[in-house]
Amino acid sequence: MYERAKREWFSNIRGDVLAGIVVALALIPEAIAFSIIAGVDPKVGLYASFCIAVVIAFVGGRPGMISAATGAMALLMVTLVKEHGLEYLLAATLLTGVLQIIAGALRLGELMRFVSRSVVTGFVNALAILIFTAQLPELTNVTWHVYAMTAAGLGIIYLFPYLPVIGKAVPSPLICIVSMTIVAVVLGLDIRTVGDMGELPDTLPVFLWPDVPLTFETLAIVFPYSAGLAVVGLLESMMTATIVDDLTDTSSDRNKECKGQGIANIGAGLFGGMAGCAMIGQSIINVKSGGRGRLSTFIAGAFLLVMVVFLDEWLKLIPMAALVAVMIMVSIGTFSWSSIRDLPKYPLSSNIVMITTVIVVVATHNLAIGVFIGVLLATLFFANKIGRFMAVKSRFCETENTRTYEVVGQVFFASAEQFIAAFDFKEAASNVVIDLSHAHFWDVTAVSSLDKVVIKFRREGSTVTVTGMNEATETVVDKFGVHNDPAEVDKLLGGH
Repeated sequence: MYERAKREWFSNIRGDVLAGIVVALALIPEAIAFSIIAGVDPKVGLYASFCIAVVIAFVGGRPGMISAATGAMALLMVTLVKEHGLEYLLAATLLTGVLQIIAGALRLGELMRFVSRSVVTGFVNALAILIFTAQLPELTNVTWHVYAMTAAGLGIIYLFPYLPVIGKAVPSPLICIVSMTIVAVVLGLDIRTVGDMGELPDTLPVFLWPDVPLTFETLAIVFPYSAGLAVVGLLESMMTATIVDDLTDTSSDRNKECKGQGIANIGAGLFGGMAGCAMIGQSIINVKSGGRGRLSTFIAGAFLLVMVVFLDEWLKLIPMAALVAVMIMVSIGTFSWSSIRDLPKYPLSSNIVMITTVIVVVATHNLAIGVFIGVLLATLFFANKIGRFMAVKSRFCETENTRTYEVVGQVFFASAEQFIAAFDFKEAASNVVIDLSHAHFWDVTAVSSLDKVVIKFRREGSTVTVTGMNEATETVVDKFGVHNDPAEVDKLLGGH
């Protein structure tokens, strides 16, 4: 236990501290913007980001991943806040946490195994596009100074790491933010700053219980929103964990992460914050800035609160152009450019899944819908592909007047019709043998197709024998098959 805590917290102190500071600076405008999207005071998003980041540092299942208030979650809160107010949002946040803890207890994090690489790539590419387009308002109808500052910021971010010694010691995004702020103040540039985003809180968050009646009516109001928030939050968190796993070549505990996200959201709700989840953009900033352990996540949350409460006068001076440069770097680093280069090499079905996921996510701004459509398409393509790997061979023995059908491959709902069509029911063979030695029956539809084949042959006067079933196939056929049950066969034939 001690060795694990030491490895996750103190094995990379300098890198984690510096990366945490960079993330904290990048979190501020986003937390304020997400609060505005949700229709609440900026301090609700800032308090949420502080609480979630600090709590998840202790209870999360993925060291080095940043969780805070997010745009995907904020979009789901708009109607609730508009119709019922902030107190109901806090209640929904608490319920969201409870539902996520239950999901972790039920080990629903394992469902990520069913999300294909094409869906993950599409999700990542869509998020990169959304991150980039979210910066466009800051680059529209502005003076040339903003473009110059943004370009200079990008130059610092990409060129600073090439400097000997110091280039590797200090994260370039942090140098970008500090240097661009100094330039803007010294030159007195009239450009948009963090202070223009909204009023920053000047007090620490305090414990509070949502002022809502504890009735079934309240539950009926908040539950639909909480269920949506829980699903989207876990989905984005699991996706982010997968990406950080790849970036750091480490593994994460997804079920522990589900519970951790739930505990963090309960903490946010009890301190006046809105629900949040893992953030891909900020997590990538953290990893690329050298953050690897839980300390980086803790520093990000703690330093965020220190800055907005005690250093707000300095914080307000940071030009948005510097933060836009950081977020453009994130969008460029997030996008999977290899997925574009490899389009000609990948199967058409994989490309369709990836591109469809991107289009749906970008069009709806809803990550859950995009991933659901992607998973659905991937499942259909997979079922169609596996269904084609089923064949039925036959041979005829004239001396015994026996036709033997040898079934090879997987028989399930997608290949059931093909299975039935492979048999010649009009052939006047006295005996029919269906050899399943090289086949596997997966579901009720497959068993039903076998029933139909056997019954049709028997109606034509043939004696049918089914042989070679493996243990799993025999189990499902014995449980759901009716071709050897005269009463059930009569019922089945009675329907014709």
